[in-house]
Amino acid sequence: MVVKVDVYNDGEQWCARGIGADFFTCAQSLDELMVEVKDAAACHFHDQLQAGQTLNLLILTETEVHDAAPVAADRR
Repeated sequence: MVVKVDVYNDGEQWCARGIGADFFTCAQSLDELMVEVKDAAACHFHDQLQAGQTLNLLILTETEVHDAAPVAADRR
């Protein structure tokens, strides 16, 4: 089963919520958040996991690009 997870920074911490699944968690870093997301999803889908189903998390996020470095010219 594939579960989509919306990941965003609320200005103070990283947050994640299941899309179509009722779980939510927060952490101070993205690395910590990934651990928390796996735990929250595993708790939410405990019965399905115990029945042998596989859980795949599709992480959806958004980022801003402020000043991209110029691309080097093609040197053929």
